[in-house]
Amino acid sequence: MPLSRKVLRRSYQGAVLLSVLAIAPLSWAWLASIGHRAVADSSPGWISEVPEAPVALVLGAGIRGKTPTPMLARRLDISAELYRAGKVQAILLSGDNGRSGYDEPTVMRDYLLARQVPGRALVLDYAGFDTWDSCVRARDVFGATRVTVVTQVFHLPRAVALCRTAGLATFGVGDDSAKRWASTYSYAAREFAAAAKGLLDSVVLRSSPVFPGPRETTLDAALRPG
Repeated sequence: MPLSRKVLRRSYQGAVLLSVLAIAPLSWAWLASIGHRAVADSSPGWISEVPEAPVALVLGAGIRGKTPTPMLARRLDISAELYRAGKVQAILLSGDNGRSGYDEPTVMRDYLLARQVPGRALVLDYAGFDTWDSCVRARDVFGATRVTVVTQVFHLPRAVALCRTAGLATFGVGDDSAKRWASTYSYAAREFAAAAKGLLDSVVLRSSPVFPGPRETTLDAALRPG
């Protein structure tokens, strides 16, 4: 039997509603981060667009043994550029060390040490299991108040929005070179679900991190003069 006009109309309205619900979290992230983000290497003077902040927060993006993935390596390279330009004084490396043999923060630290970033400027967060956890732990565990978060462009609005929702004064720098990697498209597609989870965790539930504490002083020491 052909569907009635009423059924068709309600089906269409339902489809429109689902589309709006799917897009809403991404729209929230985009609007919440407007004016607080820049793209690395977008121009010769791009780094001048980045305000000074005490801390660069680098979010983990996977490792292969003792080597960061290309996306993570690029995040680390940007953080090193910010440090050398005097835009940040310390780099908080937030990643996953939730299972034996997998240690993102240590790999991140070793990568930067090999590129002459001094160890005294590097602080490791071993429980940055997702973006919201990294932002909240930066505030509560490490005592950060103002950060420059470093990630890829497709992730940047969500990262900035979540850190700002966590109460951190946040600017973000994103890498756009990842568009040449095929895996980037799958990560970008995941942003629909990830943005929805982020909105739920940060605005609706105000979720606590998997490991909420205790307070550490390693970042305080890294920021201490001399």
